[in-house]
Amino acid sequence: MEIDVNALGEKIVKVLKTIFDPEIPVDIYELGLIYDVFVSEDYDVKILMTLTTPNCPVAETLPLEVEEKIRSINEVRNAEVEITFDPPWNQDLMSEEAKFELGML
Repeated sequence: MEIDVNALGEKIVKVLKTIFDPEIPVDIYELGLIYDVFVSEDYDVKILMTLTTPNCPVAETLPLEVEEKIRSINEVRNAEVEITFDPPWNQDLMSEEAKFELGML
């Protein structure tokens, strides 16, 4: 069975939008914490993401939550999260929606 990689990408984004930063009432996708999502031909998913700060209280648990939720998508064979601080996160990475939610617009 051939899987549509674009459709799978959209599913992954939907799942990412269910994961929230515990300190900010906005999902990690709208916050701009997700830098890139790679889907291989074997349906292995790699997510390049950052945290709001290097000493973020969820630095240990948030990447694991992302991996677990992405793995729960039927078509995904495996998921890996890589944390980077290059470039460092800043408020400019947030979506308009996230800025609105936080009263920044």
